[in-house]
Amino acid sequence: MAAVAGAMAEAVSKDLRSFSKEVIVENGGDIYLASSKERIIGIYAGHSPLSLKIGIVISPEETPLGICTSSGTVGHSLSFGKADAVCILSKSAALADAVATTVGNMVQEKKDIELGLEKGKEIDGVLGVLIIVGEKMGIWGNIRLVRLQES
Repeated sequence: MAAVAGAMAEAVSKDLRSFSKEVIVENGGDIYLASSKERIIGIYAGHSPLSLKIGIVISPEETPLGICTSSGTVGHSLSFGKADAVCILSKSAALADAVATTVGNMVQEKKDIELGLEKGKEIDGVLGVLIIVGEKMGIWGNIRLVRLQES
């Protein structure tokens, strides 16, 4: 069940790609993206001071790409962890969704960020991991961050 939203976003995106090169399907924090231009995905992390302050830059060469986020502090989905945001990048949105849930369940406090990064790193097909707990963040892999503009 941890992969359903990501799998659905990917399935819908694949159908839409026969009509357009530019497809972004978002399903409750789980995104499947195909683009011919650079995109920035903002990271919402609830009450964390990092929430909506950073974004992940996705180049067209990286797409199609699954970008899935799980949280123990935001939203209605069941999580056994306390991370404000766990974002996983993978060519498979189903895999990204399942790994975001798995890693998110592991992270109970700030000191668990490293443990979560290690778990994400060991799973074949995971291209990048971003974890936010409060004011702390950890990243691994193919993730390029950018500061988001205040509006």
